[in-house]
Amino acid sequence: MKQVSLIAAFAALTTSAFAGAGTAAAESTLDIVKERGHLRCQVGSPSAGYYNLDSDGNWYGLDVSVCQAVAAAIFGDKSKLEIQSVSSQARFTALANGESDLLSRTATWTLTRDSQLGIDFLAPNFYDGQGFTVRKDSGITSAMELQGAKVCVTTGTTTELNLTDYSRANKLNISNVTFEDFNVRDDTYLNGGCDAVTGDKSSMAGNIAAFPVPADHIILPETLSKEPLSSAVRHGDNQWSDIVRWSIFALINAEELGITQANVDDMLANSPVPSVRRMLGAEGNLHEGLGLKSDWAYNIIKAVGNYGEIYEAYMGHGKQGIGIDRAGTLNALWTDGGLMFSPPMR
Repeated sequence: MKQVSLIAAFAALTTSAFAGAGTAAAESTLDIVKERGHLRCQVGSPSAGYYNLDSDGNWYGLDVSVCQAVAAAIFGDKSKLEIQSVSSQARFTALANGESDLLSRTATWTLTRDSQLGIDFLAPNFYDGQGFTVRKDSGITSAMELQGAKVCVTTGTTTELNLTDYSRANKLNISNVTFEDFNVRDDTYLNGGCDAVTGDKSSMAGNIAAFPVPADHIILPETLSKEPLSSAVRHGDNQWSDIVRWSIFALINAEELGITQANVDDMLANSPVPSVRRMLGAEGNLHEGLGLKSDWAYNIIKAVGNYGEIYEAYMGHGKQGIGIDRAGTLNALWTDGGLMFSPPMR
């Protein structure tokens, strides 16, 4: 897997806007990716659970697994992948301009982003909500006690807008203290520059785990917003949208059908269940509309496992996980009361 850091500036990206857009218009994204020989997948700065780096410089996490799944679907090899680490300010421009083929990071699907930025959001791979972290010894137990507080927040995100709306709606007179880098944001909070820090609750759970004394901090019970975190692609290429969308659905559907990384070979060879056989390419022609080979979904599960396996490894209690329980949450399968749902693969 190629490891590339962009942390791009807006001006640098706009310089190549016309070249990227012109190429994309003349040729399908799938053709471009195949000719290049690897997928360019965008994440953010390292963030526990979603996209992080190990000691050897390899990316891992929930969103990285989506990147790997799409690479596996196309090439049969999850390592045919270039991970791009892009700033929050430049992320959507980089995608719309063709700098990235796919955005797979903690980006909230909103109407404005989906309809005005030249990009299309697809299927959420994590349902989150915004909250507040405070010091335990502050005595604060509710967000309604943050009257007049200084709150650290990352700029250029829905988080900043949600904080302003929440303060205004509840007449809290909160002062936003903004940062481009969440590491600087958290350092400022830890050094007493803010009374609280706000962000998606899952991200804050991972960040707190890296604080000097995690037990000194708590996440308040209120949830400010709904944050469907979703992958996105450049607008206008329906085939490419379908490939990415159904690669994500394949992860979810595999969990529902009981197909795992460990048993996928046996399932392919021996399962009598029609839905399993169709999904894995043993029969039928599900692949034809996507422009992929018949074993595209098999390659995904063989490479990264199903959604439940990925969740446990990185968001749950796996070795690289951040300890967020899945049971009883929106991220459980629909059969268990959650929102993780794949349309029928038939």
